[in-house]
Amino acid sequence: MDQKIGQLIDSYRDDLVATLSRWIGIPSVKAEPADGAPFGKEVRRMLDTAMADAQAMGFAVRNVDGYACDVTLGGAPEAVAVLGHLDVVPAGDSWQTPPFTATREGDRIYGRGTSDDKGPSLAALFAMRAIKEAGVPLKRSIRLILGCDEESGWEDMAYYCTHADMPEVGFSPDASFPVINTEKAMLHAAIHAPLAQEGLQVKKLWTGERMNVIPGESKALLDGGVELAAKVAAYAEKTGLPYTAEVTAEGVWVTAEGIPGHSAYPEGRRNAIGMMLLLLKSLGVKGALLTLADAVGMEHDGASLGCACHDEVSGPLTCNMGILHLEGGEVTATLDMRCPVSADLNALEAAAHAHLSGFAFTDVEKKPAHHVPADSELVSSLLAAYHEETGLEPMAMATGGGTYAKVLKQGVAFGASFPDDEDLAHQAGEYATISGLLKAAKVYANALVRLCAE
Repeated sequence: MDQKIGQLIDSYRDDLVATLSRWIGIPSVKAEPADGAPFGKEVRRMLDTAMADAQAMGFAVRNVDGYACDVTLGGAPEAVAVLGHLDVVPAGDSWQTPPFTATREGDRIYGRGTSDDKGPSLAALFAMRAIKEAGVPLKRSIRLILGCDEESGWEDMAYYCTHADMPEVGFSPDASFPVINTEKAMLHAAIHAPLAQEGLQVKKLWTGERMNVIPGESKALLDGGVELAAKVAAYAEKTGLPYTAEVTAEGVWVTAEGIPGHSAYPEGRRNAIGMMLLLLKSLGVKGALLTLADAVGMEHDGASLGCACHDEVSGPLTCNMGILHLEGGEVTATLDMRCPVSADLNALEAAAHAHLSGFAFTDVEKKPAHHVPADSELVSSLLAAYHEETGLEPMAMATGGGTYAKVLKQGVAFGASFPDDEDLAHQAGEYATISGLLKAAKVYANALVRLCAE
């Protein structure tokens, strides 16, 4: 890559930090729609801020009715897309710093969205700025598309694809390096069943806000007293898992402490809902909650659902229960399965039905797997850029994560997390390093020059 581009990116350090800090200060969590704000006022405020920042850099910016925006460099009709997102998951618990205030400690910037996906989106924007200011002539335009509903239903991309011309080729800076050219299929469902009137009585239980988050804490109010609390303590000692019980006038408040994370990457995490279900089973719960304990529990491979499967291209199926709510005498839960490329989604849904007797399935969503050949121009160019800027081994990988790359005919996930980076997406303590974002910006600039320069 032209040395001038790298020098320009280094010179943007303070501007990048200041811009990211402002973006983190906007709690762009999906909320009720408002006029001109289909995903809530704060998400719209984030969109307006991003558009203003890009315009200040001299880019052509287009607002796509509050669903997304795009930032374009170059006038060629053929474009390479870079797809990032401005929405974030809720803050959740256990933060040591304010989640929506950027907190800098040395090279790190803490805050919700620093790594998923405001920081990486800014790395791509500053890469485009360097290409622009270096005066690189382009045979293809570069179009940064910033969506507002990635963490929920992808309504933004559906709207963009029908109201704007989506490029065919590009990448999403919303995962990890080197290149993810294979994304697993997805099977999402909400499930409902009546709460049993016999057995242990659970008065209150409300855990989780998003199906794609592994919950780190679950609380339940149980009908009982000192004797029940003692049983909780005994179960905690027997299993070695962190449970606590507090006897109150209402009953016994029980807490299960898990290890939160992204549902696509359950290894090393601990689902607090699964912990709670197994505890409730040990205490004598019946009906739907017992069924969930037996069919899902703390498993993340779908084995007891009859859904476990694996292939060489994309690895094993993963399954996460991100939500468990009791309301109006009904149990509501969600299943988030990330499925191998070779999996039959209809067969997996049927297996889950068979193992969850008494549950109704609603809002079932199936997304096919996505694969781009490793020898394509896109993947080859990105791997070459990555290797040149980092010296690290270039290779194509598979993931259970789902990125905007799937909306492109040829799209892959490309950074911005490096192999040795700590993964805290969707978790408390999320952070990005300034050095890492600058390095990612150089990789993106290198890749975009390879794909788009004359």
